[in-house]
Amino acid sequence: MGQIAMSEQNRSRTATRGRTAGRVGAAGLALVAAAGLGLTGAGAAQAAGKATAPTCTTGGLTASFGKKLGGGMNHQGVVLKLKNTSGHTCLLRGYPGLGLEDSGHRTLTSTTQWGSTYYAKDPGKKTLTLRNGESAEAVIAWTHANAGTPDAKQATYLQVTPPANTKHKTLKFPNWVDNGRLQVTALAPHVTLNG
Repeated sequence: MGQIAMSEQNRSRTATRGRTAGRVGAAGLALVAAAGLGLTGAGAAQAAGKATAPTCTTGGLTASFGKKLGGGMNHQGVVLKLKNTSGHTCLLRGYPGLGLEDSGHRTLTSTTQWGSTYYAKDPGKKTLTLRNGESAEAVIAWTHANAGTPDAKQATYLQVTPPANTKHKTLKFPNWVDNGRLQVTALAPHVTLNG
């Protein structure tokens, strides 16, 4: 009976020593790993310094119209401006999404063509770094030859969705748009107008 109790005590001590050795071994490995992370942590910190800014979000941008563009042959257009008001630097790349709404904010059938417009050559997709307070612009164009006909859409508002976003801004846009068809250039720091 005494031997059985002794033997259980020994097993208990052996198990305790094994657990303690395991803990010490794990702690040693953790120290080695931490030292290794310290070395790579410096590299990671340098990489973080070069990390890119986040994508601009709809909530961190204001949308407005700049110069109105007129012309012959029933063409019309406007410069769209997206200004970074997020309080930090962010990135924009590509084309804004556009949509038309009527006076009751109901979405109208429309299409948007990306590329050059009647008023401006497309600058192409480029990643723009916008510091807080900086703007990017695009040129929107459409025709209105068939105002008042079933082929034309009478819009009151324009939906503007920044690239890589799903939410939009809404701007007043009282215009007739043939077939609901809009054209827009890629966003750029400044889009040079034709002529």
